Amino acid sequence: MKTKALLVLALMLMFAMAAPASLAQDTAAPGTEGDEFLPAENFVLGNALSVNLTKDFATLPLHKGNVNGETVWYIITDASDAGVAEDLGLNFAPKLSNITIGCPACAQQVESESQILGESEVTFEGKPDFSPERILESGPTFFPPAMAQPGAVADAKYSPFVRVKGSDVVYNAPIVAVGDGPFNATTHTNTHDRLLAIDPEEMTVDMGLIRGSANGKDIVYLNFEASNPVTATLERSVFTPNLAQSPFPNGSTREDSARAEIFTFVNGPVGLESPPAQGITHLIRDGLNAQELNLENTQLLEALRNGGDLENVFEVFPTLQDPTLAQAYTPLWDLNVGMWSIAAVAEGRNIALRDANEIRAVAATGELTSPGGFPLASSNEVINCPALGFTDGPPLEPVVSTVATPIAAPLPDRVSAARISAATDPEVSAPILPDTGGVTSLQD
Repeated sequence: MKTKALLVLALMLMFAMAAPASLAQDTAAPGTEGDEFLPAENFVLGNALSVNLTKDFATLPLHKGNVNGETVWYIITDASDAGVAEDLGLNFAPKLSNITIGCPACAQQVESESQILGESEVTFEGKPDFSPERILESGPTFFPPAMAQPGAVADAKYSPFVRVKGSDVVYNAPIVAVGDGPFNATTHTNTHDRLLAIDPEEMTVDMGLIRGSANGKDIVYLNFEASNPVTATLERSVFTPNLAQSPFPNGSTREDSARAEIFTFVNGPVGLESPPAQGITHLIRDGLNAQELNLENTQLLEALRNGGDLENVFEVFPTLQDPTLAQAYTPLWDLNVGMWSIAAVAEGRNIALRDANEIRAVAATGELTSPGGFPLASSNEVINCPALGFTDGPPLEPVVSTVATPIAAPLPDRVSAARISAATDPEVSAPILPDTGGVTSLQD
């Protein structure tokens, strides 16, 4: 009897090992004992379950939906309505109510039995394709890259921004996985390139976070979509070209805008010998950014945790004491790409900057421009980056309260913004411009 019982037990164990724990086994995060976690009081995204600062990921509630009958999995991070945002633990982003001005495709209408997103299953109009292989090959000067192919591409009907039919509330609800499993959280053939683990039974997902700054303080945030293929590749996000038509480039102070400004740098300080390093060259110069982000790649996780990230700068943050500034927060960021002058780099003045007005003040001196020598302004690329939390004190006010050039400066038109975009991504952007002004590369 004892032998038979042991045999039965062994068979049960073998079955358990072979069964599709798919929905959890090969996508579950490893043990986190001893890891450092962000204190809950440092969260701004209230529905976050935890933020792991050792492996740099956030655990978030997972929701189920479908597109034409195919299962999709999504999260919710922001809402345009204050009451809904408070009730669901989301970031309040009133600017999202403007998302479809001039751009109907920038938000998809979804159907649900409940007008509160996430309370019942949702039918989406579009979805991302996560099957492409992400490829990043460094260029001769690191950036622009010789090749950049996003690991995920949105279909024509997909946007992370949604309205439930019959409601005016706009949510930020990016789809992070498709299908019923098994889920590939290693090479991401059916999951977002920042998805580290997914558990459809517990309805949780672990998403890789990004470190940056806002108003002089260290912050962490998430990234899901980008409107430019090079940016999508660098940021490990879904290439979603429709979002480039969102309102408005250089319009962060406009009442009808859905965007706020975010700043990145081509040639900021590099390497751990000059902390904090900052910028695109720093991100890709050691080659690690070309690798897959997953929990097995401990070398990449450690590099990102120890100063290897872009260190982008948010213009505003939900914790700012001035309500006008706090409510200027939106997850839809208007990308300003800064390039330091040759003299600034040679003399070591290309230091890390951590406040939007500080950046504008330096740009007013001419030492920091858009690629191609244009005044620092929107590249007309947008990225969907919801705020997650702060790692030290909360951003309360801008470090620099005034700048030499007004924040609400005259707005360049879309062609000017496109020229700047062409300077950072000539192969993709330049052909669609009516006039590039001769800008063909960063070296021009």
